[in-house]
Amino acid sequence: MTEQDIFSKLRDVLSDSFQLDPESIHLDSHLFKDLDLDSIDAVELAIQLQEFTGRRVSAQEFKDVRTVGDVVATLQKMLS
Repeated sequence: MTEQDIFSKLRDVLSDSFQLDPESIHLDSHLFKDLDLDSIDAVELAIQLQEFTGRRVSAQEFKDVRTVGDVVATLQKMLS
């Protein structure tokens, strides 16, 4: 999958799961500051990403994730 494919899927997950406007989601969007996600939302996002990748998302993989772009990069590593 390309970065754009992953970003597109992630934008769908974020907009569907957290009622966000897809147009407000960009690679540089900060998950907590810009998109107003909280720690409970982060857990829900991890669950959604597990379903998407078919792999368990570890806390270690996500400890430095802050932006949508960080999530995309982490997913690219997981899928490669």
